[in-house]
Amino acid sequence: MLVSPSLLAANFANLERDIDMLNQSHCDWFHLDVMDGVFVPNISFGFPVMEAMARTAQKPLDVHLMIVEPQKFIPEVKALGAKVMNVHYEACTHLHRVVQAIKNEGMMAGVTLNPHTPVHLLEDIITDLDLVMLMSVNPGFGGQKFIPQVLEKTRKLRRLINESGSRALIEIDGGVNRETGQRLAEAGADILVAGSAIFNAPNPHAEIDFLKGLSR
Repeated sequence: MLVSPSLLAANFANLERDIDMLNQSHCDWFHLDVMDGVFVPNISFGFPVMEAMARTAQKPLDVHLMIVEPQKFIPEVKALGAKVMNVHYEACTHLHRVVQAIKNEGMMAGVTLNPHTPVHLLEDIITDLDLVMLMSVNPGFGGQKFIPQVLEKTRKLRRLINESGSRALIEIDGGVNRETGQRLAEAGADILVAGSAIFNAPNPHAEIDFLKGLSR
């Protein structure tokens, strides 16, 4: 299992300290949640803060744009040195074009689905994707309760990937902890995004190691 801690849950008064803690951990990626107050009802951080994060981070960046018109910022995300650029299905009128533009910049192209968006809508693009992220909370705020219906949605996505021959990875974001992580692993997830469960834990490294030890 890959683990991508969400920096949205970090202490922003001690951001360098928290990033260094993750640098010393066994986590795989750093998950950066960008919110614009339009696509989602909150504002998080923008490129100046992410540039500072990128200078300190020693793990690949997993950038999740919860914004309108995410295609406008492909060059900026590339300039961060990001490994993954995640855009929302619901925010992209011309999704295939956006996916190809991300891949042309040498990044992994990820498409995110909100909790209400069905998996079958990806049937015609699944083989072009490197990653699909399922939101297991309504996007916009950290610390929310896991939506259990996403377990069956994960199983449906796993079937679609297997039947299509796609090599896309399944990433889950929202309400991930030891309990939900185990159930998601059994449902077919490859990557777990965890924020509060890691940063609020007495031993964040132990939480990361537990999640990494899960397998499907």
